[in-house]
Amino acid sequence: MTYDFTPMFRTAIGFDRLARLMDTATEAAAGPAYPPYNIEKTGEDSYRLTMAVAGFSENDLALTAEANTLIVAGRINGESPSFEVLYHGLAGRAFERRFVLADHIVVEGAELKNGLLHVALKRVVPEALKPRKVAISTSSALAIANDTQAPAGLKAA
Repeated sequence: MTYDFTPMFRTAIGFDRLARLMDTATEAAAGPAYPPYNIEKTGEDSYRLTMAVAGFSENDLALTAEANTLIVAGRINGESPSFEVLYHGLAGRAFERRFVLADHIVVEGAELKNGLLHVALKRVVPEALKPRKVAISTSSALAIANDTQAPAGLKAA
């Protein structure tokens, strides 16, 4: 099933990022299922992406984070085996997987262990965007502060 959001974006300004996310999400839903992966929440603001990449070494894998997208690509660069393969059940084909990252999600690191690629992700919200407590003062204190800062001709009578 395909949805057309064009009418909604004809009258919306500044929502091009939302349109891009919708396009990427629909493409990802119809994308390939290789290699299999898990997305795990490991803490309040931390996540882990685990991909099954048996047969790939760290030199065969590439991780790229750009513009709220994590790209995991794999290509085996080894030489062909010197023996005949009778049954090929292990997939060693090249792949590229794209994951859309929410705002302020950063890649902390990656580890390849036992044929699994673990990518650590964390939400790091800048201090300027975090909620902050605003002190509330009494109206008399605010009026006094305004009287002392206002020019002489504008002071309240």
